Amino acid sequence: MKASLAKLFAFFLFFSTLSGCGYNTIQQNEESVNRSWGDLESQLQRRADLVPNLVATVKGAANFEKETLTAVVEARSKATAIQLTPAMLSDPSAMAKFREAQGNLSSTLSRLLVTVERYPELKANQNFRDLQNQLEGTENRISVARQRYNASVETFNFSIRQFPNSLTNTLMLKLKPKEYFKADAAAKTVPGVKF
Repeated sequence: MKASLAKLFAFFLFFSTLSGCGYNTIQQNEESVNRSWGDLESQLQRRADLVPNLVATVKGAANFEKETLTAVVEARSKATAIQLTPAMLSDPSAMAKFREAQGNLSSTLSRLLVTVERYPELKANQNFRDLQNQLEGTENRISVARQRYNASVETFNFSIRQFPNSLTNTLMLKLKPKEYFKADAAAKTVPGVKF
């Protein structure tokens, strides 16, 4: 009787210890990072899908600078060629390549939109205005998705460093911190406006 009571006590002690070890919290936080990453990828894909329509509209409506259009098409191609899986979110070099490709696409799209300002007949085209509004809305969604992803990464990274979760991670899960989505280095330069 005493042996079975001791086993029962040990059983409850073991499970009560596990409930405070953070195992489930760490798993939940990692899933939150993965979901946030999926949301960000969805917005980046939306932008990549809009770019060919934007280029086709601009090309059809104006005698346009071919160099700018070529740069946009190439940047989109490079940005969509680099794919990150949730397992790669802890790899700084993979994340840096992904950020660089996305930053280049953002930069060339900005150049395209600035260059388009020189073409009043294009700015007056309703299809172009609608597409430009969609692209601007998508860029805003991407910004929000990046912020949410980084907030999820912050929560996850803290949860694997916080005691007693850090012991659970070290002994059982062995998860690495996730990489934040950082701004491209070129984003620190203030764009010049010339009239």
